[in-house]
Amino acid sequence: MKLNYQARNKEGQVFSGVVEASSKEAAVLFLQRRGLYVTVLEPVGKPPIYARRIKFLERTPKKDVVLFSRQLSIMFKTKVPLVEALQVLAAQNKNPNFKEKLFNISEQVQGGTSLSDALKKYPELFSSFYVSMLKSGEASGKLSESLEYLANHLEREYDLENKIKSAMTYPALILVFVLGVLFLMVFYIVPSLTEVLQETGQELPVITQIVIGITSFLREKFWIFFILVVGFLIFIVRYYKTKEGKRFFDELFLKLPLIGSFLKMMYLSRFAENLSTLISGGLPIAQALEITGDIVENTIYKEIIFDARDKVRKGEQISSALSQNPDFFPPMFCQMALVGEKTGTLDQTLMDVVSFYQKETERMTTSLLSVLEPALIMFLGAVVGGLMFATLLPLYRMMSF
Repeated sequence: MKLNYQARNKEGQVFSGVVEASSKEAAVLFLQRRGLYVTVLEPVGKPPIYARRIKFLERTPKKDVVLFSRQLSIMFKTKVPLVEALQVLAAQNKNPNFKEKLFNISEQVQGGTSLSDALKKYPELFSSFYVSMLKSGEASGKLSESLEYLANHLEREYDLENKIKSAMTYPALILVFVLGVLFLMVFYIVPSLTEVLQETGQELPVITQIVIGITSFLREKFWIFFILVVGFLIFIVRYYKTKEGKRFFDELFLKLPLIGSFLKMMYLSRFAENLSTLISGGLPIAQALEITGDIVENTIYKEIIFDARDKVRKGEQISSALSQNPDFFPPMFCQMALVGEKTGTLDQTLMDVVSFYQKETERMTTSLLSVLEPALIMFLGAVVGGLMFATLLPLYRMMSF
């Protein structure tokens, strides 16, 4: 928030201006640290209703966190003081929600709080992986390197997610088009043709009667169908949020043809990259496994990783612990991890694995789309063609006689 202030210094000189801070208390503290004694502090004129912020609708895109990490890494590397870097990044940020949090973080760091502890208060923006990497960098005196690792890691993940989203745009548009055509057929085209057929007075084929019956039911009882679909979706969403439901769907998705293989490659890539980054930052392997397990986003992989963590703590090698689950950690992955352990270059070896699986993920995305796109088009053609055949068949028979 922006605040107009008037203050005096020890010599009695009067200063006035505008200060930006997360709260009035933070603004007072900020000015006091600069040797000023606040006499007046009030918010800058309130904006009109249409321009006011609706906080519960605000969110911080992942892109903003990625950009913040890269910019902070560069500024810290060029010897810009941490507090000053945070204040500059906060001031130039255009997202009000993120800007406020960055100002708050800079104030905490200026007050003596470590950067990792300040960021830890915003888990929705900075994951346990992010915080642990910074904590490791602070402990080892390599905060600059940790920030650079994080920036590179977040950029790679962001790029991969964007590629997948971009690849899914075309199939999504086809699916919307399919639903649009079905809507027109059910509510406009088929009813018009049905009136024509009923006027002829001839006996309709069974397939035509079925189509007319289904479309009539959907038109007349659409609200029942809508309630059933919405109720089913609500049930699925709520069940997924339970521990048992998440495990059921996580396991189910991994067993699906094509999709299961794609998800496994994605999880393996994410696991390897996170683990490599944490090990490079100086964290013990057991602790790195624990953090990685928390952010892998799949219950089955999380259980396997936590089991490997327990075995590593007992002295077992990570490659040996993971090899006991060949369906989820293939032999090639475990063999490369073993080579990395023997040569003392586990972090570098894991990054080679990441490079391989990211390329495989992109290749499989292309393969999935090459199957999905024609399948959706064929489905559209089959549905529309079937409906048109069922409704035009009686007309064709009538014209034949």
